[in-house]
Amino acid sequence: MYSLMLIGVGCHGLTAQQTAMLARCELIVGDYRHLALVQEMAAKQLPISPLTPALASIREALASRDVGVLASGDPLFYGIGRKLLKEFGAEQLVVLPALSTMQEACARFTLPWDDMKMVSLHGRKILHAPGLLLDSEKTFVFTDRHNTPAALTRQLIEYLELIEDEPLLAQCRVHVAENLGATDERLFSGTLAEAARQDFAELNVLIVTRPPLAAEGIPVFGLTEEEIAHSRGLITKDEVRVLTLHGLRLPSTGVLWDIGAGSGSVSVAAARLHPGLTVFAVDQHPEAFANVKNNIRQFGCYNIIPIQGEATEVLNSLPAPDRVFVGGSGGKLSEIIGRAADRLPSGGRMVVNGVIGATVAEAPQCMAMHGLQVDLTRVQIERTTFPETESGKVLNPITVMTGRK
Repeated sequence: MYSLMLIGVGCHGLTAQQTAMLARCELIVGDYRHLALVQEMAAKQLPISPLTPALASIREALASRDVGVLASGDPLFYGIGRKLLKEFGAEQLVVLPALSTMQEACARFTLPWDDMKMVSLHGRKILHAPGLLLDSEKTFVFTDRHNTPAALTRQLIEYLELIEDEPLLAQCRVHVAENLGATDERLFSGTLAEAARQDFAELNVLIVTRPPLAAEGIPVFGLTEEEIAHSRGLITKDEVRVLTLHGLRLPSTGVLWDIGAGSGSVSVAAARLHPGLTVFAVDQHPEAFANVKNNIRQFGCYNIIPIQGEATEVLNSLPAPDRVFVGGSGGKLSEIIGRAADRLPSGGRMVVNGVIGATVAEAPQCMAMHGLQVDLTRVQIERTTFPETESGKVLNPITVMTGRK
């Protein structure tokens, strides 16, 4: 069996060992930058793009001779290696990696990377960049021609201005490495505002850093009413919040609508449990909108997007939800349930919490009319302390109504 030599090209070109292995190959495949390194070799040279015919040529050549594939850095780190493993198997693949782009960039900026989050936006459409880029103190980003460093930093600025987080806006830093290893290599470090005004070369990687957050020491699950900013007691009680999250069966990624968000306590709990989830917290009241933003800042829930507006006027502009929680409806419960249910995918879930009899009567019927299977859980909560020296505090009964599509 002949071998497929997968060669990682580093900033300093090919090593002697890599060159010797490539000299045995009948065909060498790579992009134009890497093929320029082997143009003096006798092997036939072929562009790796478009990929499908390149794979067919590799398969044909492997029947009679070794084949080489050139890739940047470590080809098993967000590179072509995964595709070649799937196509040809580990038995036929020989890998000689170079330092990854992430290692090279972090070395340039003298940033330890063992605790760095890594995100690839290459060829991806993203819903909410701040939720990805601010989740950790240090985030390494593979960019592309659409998700450029300037475009991403502008999104960060817009979001931090929306949630009124001036300290974080001032303290975030951006590092961009352009054309690593080339003669026109350039390194940039600066503020979000400075990065947003830059024009960067197409070949680049981005690192976003932010200061640590006090909330990172708080347990992910179990925030109490006393810790979450709210007004006039308008908050989903701790015990009910647990039932609500259980009913939602949140996915690790996707979209959650929190309608009538109030304090945003359900949004905060969901966002902290699943940082990959994008949460839209909708409320028409300025006081609630302010509380949601306060809680985003306090707990670092940058995957929450606060929206001030009447639900029936804003829901059509939101991405389709995977999960919906209705904590308040402003008297338009049936319309809200109808609009949300119609946009839920198969397997989607909706939870409506009801205290007053009218809500408990209307919500299940409306959910069923829109094709949801509905379960009701009625709870009465009494809080006491030990030893019980006085009567416990009895909370208002509540019905948690869960609809499954």
